[in-house]
Amino acid sequence: MNASSSIPASDARVVSYAQVLLETMDSTMAEHSNVFLMGQGVDDFKGIFGSTTGLAAKYGSDRVFDVPLMEEGMTGIALGAALVGDYPVMTHIRADFAFLAMNQIVNLASKYSYMFGGIMRCPMLIRLVVGRSWGQGAQHSQSPQATFAHYPGLTVVMPSSSQSILDMYPKIINRCPGPVISIEHRLLYNLDFTVAKQSARGDSLTSYVLRPGRDVTVVATSIMVLEAMRAASYAAERAGVDVEVIDLNSISHPDWDLVFNSVRKTGRLVIADTSWLEYGVAGEVVRQIVLRDPSVLKQPPSMLGMAPAPCPTAKSLEDLYYPSQHDTVNGILVQALGPDHGVELPSEASMADVYKRFRGPF
Repeated sequence: MNASSSIPASDARVVSYAQVLLETMDSTMAEHSNVFLMGQGVDDFKGIFGSTTGLAAKYGSDRVFDVPLMEEGMTGIALGAALVGDYPVMTHIRADFAFLAMNQIVNLASKYSYMFGGIMRCPMLIRLVVGRSWGQGAQHSQSPQATFAHYPGLTVVMPSSSQSILDMYPKIINRCPGPVISIEHRLLYNLDFTVAKQSARGDSLTSYVLRPGRDVTVVATSIMVLEAMRAASYAAERAGVDVEVIDLNSISHPDWDLVFNSVRKTGRLVIADTSWLEYGVAGEVVRQIVLRDPSVLKQPPSMLGMAPAPCPTAKSLEDLYYPSQHDTVNGILVQALGPDHGVELPSEASMADVYKRFRGPF
């Protein structure tokens, strides 16, 4: 799958999500001698879905190294290194593993600057992998962006494309004075995207409009941005509905004015997130709208996310658990045309059947 944008051909290339991650890690390590990578599998031959492959051989085991199954202790080592001037890139190959390091991330890393009047800084990047595959079950499938964004002092981003990685990661490592949580979806790694050397976006660490439209606003995160773009094309072709798609991109520091102005224009809102709806990102989007002016909403918004239960292991149940393209298109058409819109919906049962299948490491 190639997710293209309006980029001049002379300035464009096609590169996968994993490959641009690898290039970014490589270039930042070459540029900054204090950057090092740590995590379970970073020096493995599969290299975190190909995002760190070969870096251990190139930079040595003192800068790229595997860690024991001791998430809190190893995150504490990364935290200590950050406090004395190094820049750790810590990878948890499943986001769920970061729960074991919540004390280090939430109680310490997020608060050092506040507790010491800005004298102590804790710049570090923590990569978390989320998303469905072939049956990860309840303990390897959670998407905790709302959890981390709840705590002041943490910057939380969800790059949805190779361009997002290219725009954000160098700036994060070069400029962000505190800890950044980056949540990467496993279905994105093998996808190809058209990217530009120089992005047209101003501030890459906030939200942006990916597709302008006039009828319905869709605010999406991570892989759901791609789902929203596909659904927008379907709605336009089948029903003439013009959809505006906003990539929330930064969960902790979104551009709420951008979101509000879009909803004020369209009057209709769909929110597509990768996690649960209860006490989550979708609820925060609605809160921000109604705090500014609830009258801009012509009807209650549609919300898409995981079912309110732990994730099942069986694929047949997993297909029902996550929103499908059928659900995304229907959410848009219900907003634009009403619940009895009569438009034929896509027959896809699962987004995992559309994107490339999961190929490990586990």
